[in-house]
Amino acid sequence: MIHHLKIPVLAIVLIGWALQLSAQKYIPFPYALEKESVGDSAMVVSAHPLATKVGVEVLQAGGNAVDAAVAVQFALAVVYPQAGNIGGGGFAIYRTKDEKVAALDFREKAPAAAFEKMYLDSLGEVIPDRSRLGVLAAGVPGTVDGMWELHKKYGKLPWSTLLAPAIELADKGFQMTQKEADALNAERSNFLHNSPLIPAFVSQQPWEFRDWLIQKDLASTLRTIAEKGRDGFYIGGIPALVVHTMEKKKGLITEQDMANYHSVWRVPLEFDYKKLHIITMPPPSSGGIILQQLFGMVGQYNLKSMGFHSAAAVHLMVEAERRSYADRAEHMGDPDFWKVPVTQITTPAYLKERMKDFNKTMATPSKEIAAGRVKESEETTHYCIVDPQGNAISVTTTLNDSYGSRSVVSGAGFILNNEMDDFSVKPGAPNLYGAVGGKANAIAGNKRPLSSMTPTIITKKNKVWMVVGTPGGTTIPTSVFQTIVNVAEFGLPLPEALQAGRFHHQWLPDQIFVEPNGLPEEVVNTLKSMGHTVHPRDPIGRVEAIIRLPDGNWQGAADHRGNDASKGF
Repeated sequence: MIHHLKIPVLAIVLIGWALQLSAQKYIPFPYALEKESVGDSAMVVSAHPLATKVGVEVLQAGGNAVDAAVAVQFALAVVYPQAGNIGGGGFAIYRTKDEKVAALDFREKAPAAAFEKMYLDSLGEVIPDRSRLGVLAAGVPGTVDGMWELHKKYGKLPWSTLLAPAIELADKGFQMTQKEADALNAERSNFLHNSPLIPAFVSQQPWEFRDWLIQKDLASTLRTIAEKGRDGFYIGGIPALVVHTMEKKKGLITEQDMANYHSVWRVPLEFDYKKLHIITMPPPSSGGIILQQLFGMVGQYNLKSMGFHSAAAVHLMVEAERRSYADRAEHMGDPDFWKVPVTQITTPAYLKERMKDFNKTMATPSKEIAAGRVKESEETTHYCIVDPQGNAISVTTTLNDSYGSRSVVSGAGFILNNEMDDFSVKPGAPNLYGAVGGKANAIAGNKRPLSSMTPTIITKKNKVWMVVGTPGGTTIPTSVFQTIVNVAEFGLPLPEALQAGRFHHQWLPDQIFVEPNGLPEEVVNTLKSMGHTVHPRDPIGRVEAIIRLPDGNWQGAADHRGNDASKGF
């Protein structure tokens, strides 16, 4: 039975709605939340079952992994507005069937008019929420250009074909879960305050389970992108709508900023850990460097012998995390503006030096740990795809916070990011995720903010073995790290590795964050006796992963922490 339609404020009720509904393809209920699935040819794992369904259909129609990724991305922009987006950005790691690898940076950029102290008052103090809420918090979106670049270089099916499912989902609507309805209700006042007009996300009455979310403006925007490609989003009518929204709410993005945006192909960060070859994201993401550092530091010890979730293993991993995030604060930023010493801070000698003061029985207070010396100076989403041809892609994309800036572009229907908060607004001042930074990540016009996104592909014996990634702000690298370790070192099956309790340390604040019941009580008590401060927090990350089983089949695993879904064939 279909629940009643809830009409958003100012929405136009179509006379033929009932006829449209009867022909609708993507009706989600009852939700088929396949958390684990096995396929002998291909696999898709994403944050929403409808997006996963779209990706699988593209693959079954003869599309490759990049085709499916493009379709999934645009579908997520409709059905997962918290983080799926066209108003944000992200990173992609791709490995072709013939073993070539590529990294695409479609991270947002600061508007040209942005400047270092733009979020400080006359006394030099941070103005609360200025970098987090409203259009001034938005960077120039990179997602559409990123998808266009991926498709232009590697895609197979027509561009417009890949956007068709997202257009239908926006135009005809989809039914929401209770969690999705609650999330929109919680942000109602923010959407009203930060958007010039009342957006589709605001209802006259509170949203309820199985209400239909219809996004006509977004559907129109997607049709323009389908017809005109990249330029449909960055030149002409849509940038004009963005600027109109900026002018109404005092933002900085101009039509020139939009026209000048281009994603960047970068050289992937690659390293070995025992029998695994790990391919991940270089700066301006910090995630890949952190991942390499973590494996380099724990690899000096016999982690496997310590045992899964033992106090010794957690202590070692936390101490490595503590040191890596100290380096993040000092050395990492946009490589187009700051010389990131990638090679220096990932060498075995450097990482051995970083662990020189590691005490197996006692915590090292973060105040005693600075960044290593070199001779130079959380709402996100992820999806993983492998196709029948053997191509694999790992994509992490974001608006930054849940629903980003809470600013919806009037007439265009998409949410703008609040990625400007990922810059160091002020040296030493924590951002949304509690991370601190300095000059390397200071605000500058046309600069990309530092990220923690860690899309990763792992090979074993030159064959794709695992595709993995997660949302979670600064917890992303540690969540990816722990997932890999859980499988590679402790022998957990992939679904168990994903669902296992997680912990996180990021140097400052000097605390181990642990999920509720994430570690055994006796382990927590032992860690406290070693001098650690243990702090409970909400669930950490929502890992999506695919692994090649010993029999050659693909196993997909979706995190139980959300409505994530996997599906293969």
